Amino acid sequence: MSRPEKKPLPAKPSASKPGPGGSQPHIGTLNEGSLHAALKQHYSQPGDEFEVPMEGFVVDIVRSAGQDDELLIEVQTGSFGAMGNKMDRLLAERTMLLVYPIAVETVLLKPDARPRKSPKRGTIYSLFDELVSIPTLLDHPNLELEVVLVRVAKRQTFDPKARRGRGGFRTIDRSLEEILETRRFRVLEDLLLLMPAGLPDVFTTADLAKTRLMTRDAAQRLTYCFKAAGLIEQVDRTKAGIHYRMAQSLAPSAR
Repeated sequence: MSRPEKKPLPAKPSASKPGPGGSQPHIGTLNEGSLHAALKQHYSQPGDEFEVPMEGFVVDIVRSAGQDDELLIEVQTGSFGAMGNKMDRLLAERTMLLVYPIAVETVLLKPDARPRKSPKRGTIYSLFDELVSIPTLLDHPNLELEVVLVRVAKRQTFDPKARRGRGGFRTIDRSLEEILETRRFRVLEDLLLLMPAGLPDVFTTADLAKTRLMTRDAAQRLTYCFKAAGLIEQVDRTKAGIHYRMAQSLAPSAR
C-alpha cells in the first residue's frame, strides 16, 4: 500500500527574524535550556504561537494555527524515545517538523578555568544514536526531520556527587554558538543519502567503518535502523559479521 503524500512545509525561515523572546513565560519554558530556546527563536516567524497546549501536550511552535497549512515545530534536544506518545497523538491529523541539533563542536566552560574545546565531536551519523529507539520515525506521512549541526558552549559546575561520588563536573546548560549546517529528511528513503559512496553490493558494518565517515558502533546503529525501516536487508552472517544489501523492494531511484 502506498503512503499518502506529505503536506508541503513552509520555506525555512531566516536566522534574522524576531523570535519568541520578550514574551511572558509559558508552560514548558521555565526550565528551558539556552540551546532549545535559541533554536526556537531561529525557527520562528512573526505570528507563530509558542508553548501551545494541545491534546494533553505542549508544542514548541504552532504556525498558522487552525488553518489548512497549520504546522507544528518541535525542537528536541533530548531523547527521541521520550516523544513517542506525543507524536502518536499529534501526527494523526497534523503536520510536524522535528528539529534535532547535533553538537559537532563544543566549548567547555568551567569555573575558574579557560574555555577549551571538548574532544567529543558529533557528526550527522550521531542521528542514529536517537533513531535506534524509534527507527521508523520518518515513516509517518505528516512528519519531517531537520538535523541541525551546531557549535555549542557547555557550561559546567563542580559536583561532588558526580562520577559515583568521587566528584566531577556536571553540565548545567548548553548555549548555541553557531549553526553550521542543516539537513532535511522528508521521508525514510532520504536517509539513504547518508550511505557512503563506493560500498560493495553486499557490505558489512566493517565496510561502513572503513569509509572513516563513522565508527563501527555508529555503523551498527545505522544498519539496525535501516534494517528495521526496510531500507536494507540481511543476506548472510559469517565470522566477518552480518552481510547486508540494499532492499530489493526500493525503487532504483532510491538506491
